[in-house]
Amino acid sequence: MKSKEIEDISYQDAVNELEAILEEIEEGNTDIDVLSERVKRALFLINLCKTKLRQTDEEVKKLLSGLEDNEEGK
Repeated sequence: MKSKEIEDISYQDAVNELEAILEEIEEGNTDIDVLSERVKRALFLINLCKTKLRQTDEEVKKLLSGLEDNEEGK
């Protein structure tokens, strides 16, 4: 998968796909031949979500830090 394709997946879409994979596995609807592919996809999506959450956390911290700097400079 290309990095551009990775960026095109929103956090919510990744969560929705993860939920669908989990439901499919829990219900036993996953063919044994594709189970490992589903698990690989789930791990990819989990890592994608973690990355997006980490990036968002860093951005928010920077924004808040800038806000605090502006308040102190008054």
